[in-house]
Amino acid sequence: MRSFLSILLCVYFIISFQWLYAQPVTISYTENSNDFPNPERGFYIPSQTHAGNFVPLNGERLISYRKAEQKHGSASYAVYSTLLFRYYILDKFVDRPLDEDFLKALENDLAIVRKAGLKMILRFSYINKVHSDGCADKEGICPPYGDAPKAIVLQHLSQLKPLLQRNADIIAVVQQGFIGIWGENYYTDYFGDASENGAGRILDSNWHDRNDILKALLNALPKNRMVQVRTPQMKQKFVYGPSASTDSKPLSREKAYSETDEARIGFHNDCFLASADDYGTYYDYGSSSTPKKPANEIMREYFEADSRYGPVGGETCDDAFSPQNDCAPAGHAEQEMAAMHYSYLNTGYNNKVNNDWDSMGCMGSIKKRLGYRFVLKDALFPAAAKAGEPFAFSVSLVNRGYAAPFNPRRVELVLRNMETGKIFILPCKADIRFWFPGDIAWKEIIQLPVKIPAGRYALLLNLPDAYPTLSKRPEYSMQLANQSMWEPHTGFNSLRHTITITGSR
Repeated sequence: MRSFLSILLCVYFIISFQWLYAQPVTISYTENSNDFPNPERGFYIPSQTHAGNFVPLNGERLISYRKAEQKHGSASYAVYSTLLFRYYILDKFVDRPLDEDFLKALENDLAIVRKAGLKMILRFSYINKVHSDGCADKEGICPPYGDAPKAIVLQHLSQLKPLLQRNADIIAVVQQGFIGIWGENYYTDYFGDASENGAGRILDSNWHDRNDILKALLNALPKNRMVQVRTPQMKQKFVYGPSASTDSKPLSREKAYSETDEARIGFHNDCFLASADDYGTYYDYGSSSTPKKPANEIMREYFEADSRYGPVGGETCDDAFSPQNDCAPAGHAEQEMAAMHYSYLNTGYNNKVNNDWDSMGCMGSIKKRLGYRFVLKDALFPAAAKAGEPFAFSVSLVNRGYAAPFNPRRVELVLRNMETGKIFILPCKADIRFWFPGDIAWKEIIQLPVKIPAGRYALLLNLPDAYPTLSKRPEYSMQLANQSMWEPHTGFNSLRHTITITGSR
């Protein structure tokens, strides 16, 4: 009898121990307040070259942008940068096809960017200079402007398509470009001149031509890459047609990231907080039946709602709108970036504005909050699990940035054997493009591999690039804003937890 009771007692203690051992463990994390580089966000470095005098990129210089904080041009502040903005000015091809020399030079540039570990914001234009001959325009910008006709633009997009498809892995986003001076779709010889020099509005036939160019650019890119347009109305007129009203509906969550054309259009505002309507950014440029007119409030509401699901960036262009474009409390620069979901800005222009953010004390916050900034707060992981069986966990985190990531990205838990170093990747279902600013509750149940050897494993989180060409490169993986978690040699974030895995039944 005594022997039987001893056996029962042992079984009880074994079951109790296993039950306790299998209970989830709560881990708390400490936030890191430092600035550091992360892919597809932050201040970009501006660059340009002319097809008629092509100057290639410098690979060593590009590498330095990501590795160390640097000041650029007249900037009083230093930044890390993982983004390169590159203008390709097709000045010698306004009336002819692109030649092989240019296409090879462009492909070489893209290879240099990939080797350096950066990504690109691309824009093509035909003319980046203005002339004044006493014309009607109040800015003194006169025609002819120097861009190319529709047939030439479509031919060039057809030629660029194979190159863009091959190199989409290192393209963060492509701006519509092509039309007008600077590729900003305003001062144009062929697509409707809304300035005082022309009709003062954009006619239906012009909107159709513009839409054809945007459609061709979307088709030139893989479905997982997006295009930015210069004003919110350009998206409205593309999605709903030339007669679209300014109160057209923004993109819905249900349609977001569906890879439809509507879901692949974001915005670049190249006059951020330059005036009450950002120098015409939030404007109605009219149609054949309606005149050009202000639409500031309603366009802003559209922009705020639609921009939640896509890339937003740009640059400041004038300090005339001070103090509104200053730091709080006098201004609302950060409030605007948060409302409009900004992922990036130009570090080179206009530093009369940007330097004010530095001297007034909000630049440090802006550098860290452009785009996403994920901070783990705590997590619940099991202490033990069995091979081949479900593995449940929950993570509490916060996005302190202005926006969510806009390109697809893998989310992986990594199990690394404490003795052998061998890793096992556990793909997760989470889509971090929906990890919007604010608190995030992430819960999943995933299956452990049947053949994972028994042993003790370190648990890590990997947020690698979606492209296989980049997924194993640490510089393209996302770093969490937590202390003592980032592994720069692997691109993993340590979750500071060890799990014991036993063999399958």
